[in-house]
Amino acid sequence: MKILGIAFIILGVVMLIWTGFTYTKKEKVIDAGPIQVSAEKEKSVNWPPYAGGILLVGGIALVALDRRR
Repeated sequence: MKILGIAFIILGVVMLIWTGFTYTKKEKVIDAGPIQVSAEKEKSVNWPPYAGGILLVGGIALVALDRRR
C-alpha cells in the first residue's frame, strides 16, 4: 500500500503542476481516389486541477494508513 500511496502522491503533484498536454495528429482531409490531402491537427488533453489534489490527498492517506499498521 505504501508504494501505491507514494505513486499517487507523485502523480498528484505532477497533475497539479502540468494541467494537460498537446500532441499533433495527422488526419485525412480529402480522400478522393488517387488524390489524398492530409493536415496536421493539434489535439489537447486536459484534466481539472482538483484531480491532482484528490490523488495527492489519497496518496497521503494511503501512506498514513500504512504507517499505522
